[in-house]
Amino acid sequence: MILHGGPDAGPPPRYDFSTNQNALGPYPPALAHVREAAFARYPEPSYRELRARLGDPARIVVGAGASELIHRLVAAHPGLVLVLCPTFGEYAHAARAQGRPLFKARSTGAFLDRLGPGVLAFLALPNNPTGELPPAAFLEAAARRGGTLVLDLAYAPLSEAPVPEVPGALRLYSPNKALGLPGVRGAYLEAPPAIAEALRARAPSWVLGAAGVAMLSNWAEPAARAWVRGTLPTLFAWRRALAEGLLRRGYVVREGRANFLMARLGPKLPRRLREKGIKVRTLEDKGLPDWARLAALGPEAREALFSALEEING
Repeated sequence: MILHGGPDAGPPPRYDFSTNQNALGPYPPALAHVREAAFARYPEPSYRELRARLGDPARIVVGAGASELIHRLVAAHPGLVLVLCPTFGEYAHAARAQGRPLFKARSTGAFLDRLGPGVLAFLALPNNPTGELPPAAFLEAAARRGGTLVLDLAYAPLSEAPVPEVPGALRLYSPNKALGLPGVRGAYLEAPPAIAEALRARAPSWVLGAAGVAMLSNWAEPAARAWVRGTLPTLFAWRRALAEGLLRRGYVVREGRANFLMARLGPKLPRRLREKGIKVRTLEDKGLPDWARLAALGPEAREALFSALEEING
């Protein structure tokens, strides 16, 4: 089983720092659009109107969330799957599920060394869990190496810095976190027409339900993207306040360019916090047992976290 932030076997937490959704959401028009979706009938099975709203319909593939599209990409590709660790675990999970060879690069140099024809490579921009954007020179070099490079842009709308264009790369979008609607599963991939057609042919019937269609249709509206941009100053101020509070209490912090950060809390502290109704995303599955990922939440949640840390540490 792959680990994610969000619900676990325990009672709902009072404050959930483990998910990276926009803490100022949900975006009201998107939520209203989802609630008003046509649940009493099937969506149009080709999704052509939705694809046209999102871009060139010949280049757009819609899916039941980014994870579903990642698995479909890996299933369609017979060769090596390449990732740059630490990163989103679904890439490796899809490779294992499809029986594909997997290489986990631990540096940008190792990633470039393995990238080439016949390789399917994933890069998250910004990366999850570090929140970092790689140097432009690395992305330019990756674009020249050949192979199939997929940019996972789940957090691009929540990035503090612009995400660079990478010529020739496939682009995977999943705006539910940016809109504050992680429970609505819907994503889309932008790819050359031949690749897009082949991936659409691999989809099950009605891969995207009415709620996902409604959310992605709303995301196509300029007002939705403008609302997300308007939330960024607050989210980044909250992230900085979270980092400063953790640093004052003696914790090591890594801030990237997204709406979350990493903190070295040790292996036992996340469990103690969970007992107090506060959930963080532990990172032992990424080879980082001392670290946790925490989203930028508002003042009430942040002060509850700091009070819990002070109680635990005595």
